[in-house]
Amino acid sequence: MNLEQQLQAITQKNYGKDVRGCDDKELYYSILNLSKELIGQKPVISGDKKVYYISAEFLIGKLLSNNLINLGVYDELDELLKANGKSLSKIEEIEPEPSLGNGGLGRLAACFLDSIATLGLPGDGIGLNYHFGLFKQVFKDKLQCAEKNDWIEAQSWLNKTDVSFKVKFGDRTVTSRLFDIDVIGYEQGVNKLHLFDIETIDESLVKKGIDFDKEEIEKNLTLFLYPDDSDEAGNLLRIYQQYFMVSNGAQLILQEMKANGHDLHRLYDHAAIQINDTHPTMVIPELIRILTEEEGFSMDEAIDVVSRTCAYTNHTILAEALEKWPLKYLEKVVPALVPIIKELDKRVAKKYKDKTVQIIDKDDRVHMAHIDIHYGYSVNGVAAIHTEILKDSELNNFYKIYPEKFNNKTNGITFRRWLLSCNRELAAFLSKTIGDGFKKDAAQLEKLLEHKDDQAVLDTIAAIKKNKKQELVDYVKEAEGVELNPNSIFDIQVKRLHEYKRQQMNALYIIHKYLEIKAGKKPTTPLTFIFGAKAAPAYVIAQDIIHLLLVMQEIINKDPEVSPYMHLLMVENYNVSYAEKLIPACDISEQISLASKEASGTGNMKFMLNGAVTLGTSDGANVEIHELVGDDNIYIFGEKSEQIIEHYEKADYVSKDYYKKSKVIKEAVDFIVSKEALKVGHKENLERLYKELLEKDWFMTLLDLEDYIATKDKMFKDYEDSQKWKKMMLVNIAKAGFFSSDRTIEEYNRDIWKLR
Repeated sequence: MNLEQQLQAITQKNYGKDVRGCDDKELYYSILNLSKELIGQKPVISGDKKVYYISAEFLIGKLLSNNLINLGVYDELDELLKANGKSLSKIEEIEPEPSLGNGGLGRLAACFLDSIATLGLPGDGIGLNYHFGLFKQVFKDKLQCAEKNDWIEAQSWLNKTDVSFKVKFGDRTVTSRLFDIDVIGYEQGVNKLHLFDIETIDESLVKKGIDFDKEEIEKNLTLFLYPDDSDEAGNLLRIYQQYFMVSNGAQLILQEMKANGHDLHRLYDHAAIQINDTHPTMVIPELIRILTEEEGFSMDEAIDVVSRTCAYTNHTILAEALEKWPLKYLEKVVPALVPIIKELDKRVAKKYKDKTVQIIDKDDRVHMAHIDIHYGYSVNGVAAIHTEILKDSELNNFYKIYPEKFNNKTNGITFRRWLLSCNRELAAFLSKTIGDGFKKDAAQLEKLLEHKDDQAVLDTIAAIKKNKKQELVDYVKEAEGVELNPNSIFDIQVKRLHEYKRQQMNALYIIHKYLEIKAGKKPTTPLTFIFGAKAAPAYVIAQDIIHLLLVMQEIINKDPEVSPYMHLLMVENYNVSYAEKLIPACDISEQISLASKEASGTGNMKFMLNGAVTLGTSDGANVEIHELVGDDNIYIFGEKSEQIIEHYEKADYVSKDYYKKSKVIKEAVDFIVSKEALKVGHKENLERLYKELLEKDWFMTLLDLEDYIATKDKMFKDYEDSQKWKKMMLVNIAKAGFFSSDRTIEEYNRDIWKLR
């Protein structure tokens, strides 16, 4: 049967109709079934050694178009549906987005699974099947409100298996259930994303918003990703979740090893376990526990085998993001692991007198990253500058002990989703101009540089950008009820809301620009500022920044003097699907984190690939983007990492000094608590943010603000030179190839996993 016959057979069987007679929802479920049939015909990727990528997050996004592309049937299906009066892009909108991640960490994990499969490497993901995930963001009264994000349907990509394990906590034993999602490589076979769940879950436990009883573990264990940990019950629940994930993962890995006839004494020859950030750290003591208690290993041998099997990826320079759990919490939730953790700590203490490298500190807190570094065989950062900071300062005490363990693996993105799927027009034009090779070998995008003086190529790239902006305008009108100007400059900052990412600095620029327009200084080209971000429910200042943005949105968009020249939009419930619409439409990519604080960033790579020009600090992967595109194709501002690290060491940064000596800074900051702002916003939120900026400003917003304003103004002026801008777009696309996650995974495999 050809593709059309297969689809017609499914629609007839399920709905008694042909394709033309089905509505979009019926067609979505039919294409889902068709995709699963096609996936079932693909081989499972196998080999003597396999990687298990264990992560608290997998932000996989909608899967329909991505899977159809990787199966090689998207274009054929698109044509087939058009011939029947249907639109595949409309049908794709029906799919709910899996709520299995939060930000860059989870999106990276999803890209990595795609690349592992595309490279034909045996490798599965291991995580949890969160029913409501992070949360659904809604704005009420200019404040972020959190609601449950219900995404699981009776028919979905989730495949229930008959695999289950017992997981013993201190006060209860639970039984898990494994759900799998197929991960299809591009023109390749299939791996799995293993998601563990619990069948006693009770979704009705969630009453108002995202509040629920955190102590009903059998009912709440897999409800939410990152439950609010501002109280003890929330902390304990996170430990329950993490242990549930790693205990299931460890049992699954050992079960697979035995089923394949492998000797567990040589586990490291057949399995590599990549620990993605510190959330899965307990897999190390859990494996040691199982090997000693159930497999007859001595402690020495179990530690040796596990230490040669596990590798750790560090994703943060922020000390607060390196998990430290009070020992008493672990004694309550996972008492079986405590003697092992104490033994691991004792061995470290015996070997190294330096207190800073101990696993259990003087306050009886267990440092999860320290377990990973001592008892794993590889420690990698995720951008060149990030890894150097880890080696030189943040983890220097460990680097001195284990220089051979440290390595860098600059992050990457999968071009299948972030170009072929979300910007089909640009992908098709690139194919026509430089051939199809870039789809499998992203380095071939460099061929585009041969056309940098070809006016027709430059004009087409600009025309595609214009179309993408119009598509975003249409989508925003439908989704948000807001009219954007497609002929304005689209300046976009979308990412998790955190002070170190400095959305507050962008907000101060917008205030500054608003005041300039009010004073009669109008921009030549209208400006559209777009934000998308969720703030953690317990992160008060982050929520205050969202409030300020929503306040400014109302002030600017309702002011007839200002709105023709400037527009502000904070999109609601930013997620992967929204990113797929925003990124192709972006002119200016905001990557303005405080230098030395962003490990990598991957949004910067997605924007670049789609022809946006970066406005950024010398931080994370911006440094490598800068090296690749050169000074003329990126806008860098602000103090460098070395200077920032020095400010922290000397504690010599005082935000009020910058406020006092700069009229521009003072005006912008004061506007937060001005009559105009207080009339529209909430006094409590605005005053708290104002005080934070003047009395603390831990991430040095005011330090870089004047340089940011000057650089951004220059960028807006340069945009007027359309020829210059078109060339910058082309260079950014051409140089994006390095940031393919295929390249990153090749490096992981070459240096860490060594799969054959």
